[in-house]
Amino acid sequence: MQYQTITIRAQIARLVALGAAALMTLSLAQVANANSFTRGQHIEPAYEGWRPNEDGTFSFMFGYQNENWEEEPDVEVGPENMFSPGEADRGQPTHFLPRRNRFTFEVQVPADWGDRELVWTLKVNGVERKAYATLKADYQVDNIVIASETGSLGAGTSSPESRSNVPPVVAVQGDEIRTVRVGEPMNLKTLVTDDGLPTPDDVLEDAREFAEFAAGPLAAALINAENVYERRLMSPPTRVTVGKVNGLYLSWNVYRGAGKVTFDPPMPKVWEDTRTSANSPWGALWTPPPIPADGMYDVNVTFEEPGTYVLWGRADDGGLYHDGYITVNVTE
Repeated sequence: MQYQTITIRAQIARLVALGAAALMTLSLAQVANANSFTRGQHIEPAYEGWRPNEDGTFSFMFGYQNENWEEEPDVEVGPENMFSPGEADRGQPTHFLPRRNRFTFEVQVPADWGDRELVWTLKVNGVERKAYATLKADYQVDNIVIASETGSLGAGTSSPESRSNVPPVVAVQGDEIRTVRVGEPMNLKTLVTDDGLPTPDDVLEDAREFAEFAAGPLAAALINAENVYERRLMSPPTRVTVGKVNGLYLSWNVYRGAGKVTFDPPMPKVWEDTRTSANSPWGALWTPPPIPADGMYDVNVTFEEPGTYVLWGRADDGGLYHDGYITVNVTE
């Protein structure tokens, strides 16, 4: 009888704990949503930092924060999307994905740039914002900074593996400029090579290894995907910075062009979508997709409107990335 009483009390305590955790999760979500918008907001251009090139030039690195969760504004190069001084078009995007996008593109400047500023001006939904790029020493970045800023590493941490990691390499197969008709699927093949670092995250295996270390093989045998994912869902963030799942993936997106474009299969997100089931490396339950045996990714792309588009393919191993681009002229 005493055993039954203890068991019932334990079950009640567990239900109370789960209920409290659920209420806390709901409350946090409500607080977050109170200051979130689906559309109608502006975009903050972001200067991420600079790095030196082997030829003595420098690369300024830019990204942005789209304050909208759904709206993907299109802003043509011109007074509302421009660089200064010099050429207004420095290869910046004109199609903007939702939320935070880090290290989206780079602008190369000459070796004698000195202490000048390069300014990116962006006006969206009536609000103008600017990002100011300089070669100040505090803004210099390297691979460890990139991995840390994007969430592969915790703030201020590194490891021999992360220091050894080199970016994947994207090689788009076929012509760089293509022509296709509206509604006609275009096949896109991309070869991605990588060094296998950082080691892809496997949360289930990590949990089993920890359980065996702490309590032996029997404890490890009791670990299954359901209870691991339930715990991840109910656990608050453990970092002060954004967290990201390590693992190689390729994602194609629209970089320039205003019409709707569909990618098949659906692409993992390159923007920081932290929602659980968002097909995003920043989501709690995301797992890296299988890597093709030959490294060749096969994607079909369909355009709904005529025009000239630039598609952007990013291979990301969790810590570092490499980009490829193609231009597509879409006719009726």
